[in-house]
Order: sequence, then structure tokens, then C-alpha cells
Amino acid sequence: MKIFVIANQKGGVGKTTTAMNLSASLARAKKKVLVVDMDPQSNLSSGLGFTQQFDKQSWNSSDEAPYKSIYNVLVANEPISSVFVTTSTPNLFLVPSHLSLAGAEIEMVNMISRESLLKKALSQINEDFDYVIIDCPPSLGLLTINALSAGDYILIPIQCEYFALEGLGQLIETTKLIKGINPKLSIGGVILTMYDSRTKLSESVVKDVKDFFKDTAFNTIVPRNVRLSEAPSYGKTIFEYDEKSTGAMAYKNLAKEFIKKFDN
Repeated sequence: MKIFVIANQKGGVGKTTTAMNLSASLARAKKKVLVVDMDPQSNLSSGLGFTQQFDKQSWNSSDEAPYKSIYNVLVANEPISSVFVTTSTPNLFLVPSHLSLAGAEIEMVNMISRESLLKKALSQINEDFDYVIIDCPPSLGLLTINALSAGDYILIPIQCEYFALEGLGQLIETTKLIKGINPKLSIGGVILTMYDSRTKLSESVVKDVKDFFKDTAFNTIVPRNVRLSEAPSYGKTIFEYDEKSTGAMAYKNLAKEFIKKFDN
């Protein structure tokens, strides 16, 4: 079982879109995939149609959650196998998030081995999946550190826009520091997102990223695509929403490249 962490402390770079649609594409390629939502905003859980069956209007961070989530695993030490749920995509399973996760970092501060709680939980299902993909919040707090401590590889989405490389140095430095706890962690790849072929800026960012990361960058580039933006609001992956869109084709190609790179 290989564990991939999708992280970038810069928001709006396509982390959740990539976690959702790359996972779905891998599952469609007959890989058994577990996707873990580590973001208190729960956008991944919503995008996969899970939280839409509950009344979000009645939630607040002090309420008891209407379902079990990654919060129960990290804070209450419940087995992760009791938390994950099926999705509408065969072979794709979800460990959902909940707003209560927003307070988890405070609750975890005094816990023993607080940075390795997720790693411990995932070790219990080591033979159950081909891939685990973890979607992180846009920060380098204790939740992201837990993900990096558990991961084999970090995947970094970078949008093809101005300031694309801003803050990446800090993420790379954090990755180096995590190696003290998790020496096997390495950068598995950089995924270029939100590419707009009409602008010279997008072309410039692609060149800069490929110069900086060399062979680490995936060849597949995810375009800016309205259908990709719309799909999560319907609780659907891009393949369920519009399988023929340019966004769907990009994530299908990315999954092929991903399998070729890591399936050995």
C-alpha cells in the first residue's frame, strides 16, 4: 500500500479537485483506493457526495457529528476501518472529515506521538488498499504534519498562475524536517493545474516549474475547466459529471502516468 499526501499551504491550487478526480480515475483503473479528507472544511467529503446527505445548516464545531470522521480516528483512537465509507465510484473509499476537525489540533497537542497518529491508524490497514491519497488543509499545521509523517510520497499541485511557486520553499523545508520522523518521505511529483492555453503566463509557469523540479513534474497538465469546477457542487467526480470534458481526460491521463510511475 503506497500513501500519497497532496499538500500545498497555498489555497486554491486544485488540491481537493486533484485528490478527488485522481483517486476516482485510479479506482476506475481497477485500483483499490482510500482517500482521506484531512481538511476541516470537508470539501472532499462534500465533492464525493458524502456530506450532502446530512443537513449542514445545523452543524457547528461544538455539535456531535452526525457521522464518524477522521476526527474520531485522530482524537478518539477509533480504528480507521470503522470510519471509511463507500462512494459512488467502485473501488473508491472515503475517510470523511467534519468541522469538529478544526479543533483537533488543539486536542492533539498533549497527546503522545501526536505527529504520528494518522501513521499508526493507517498501519492497521496496510494490506487493504493499493493506494491511499490524503487531502491536506492549506496550512502546515499538525494535521498536515500527521499526513506527511504517514506518507511515502508528497504530491504538490501548482496552479499555472502568478505567484505559483510562492511558499513552496517552506513546504519543501517542512518535508525535509519531517524526514526526521519519516525518512522514507519523498516528493513523488508536481501536478500543474488550472492551465490556460490562451495566456503566456501559463506557458511561463509550466517552464519555470519544469526547470525547477526537472523530472519530478508530471507531463500531464490539468487545464482550467468549468466542468471541473461545477462537478463537486453536485457531489460528483468529473467522470460522473462529464466524462468527455477536457478536465476528465486530463485526470484520466494523469492516472495512467501515475500508475506507470508508482505501480511496481
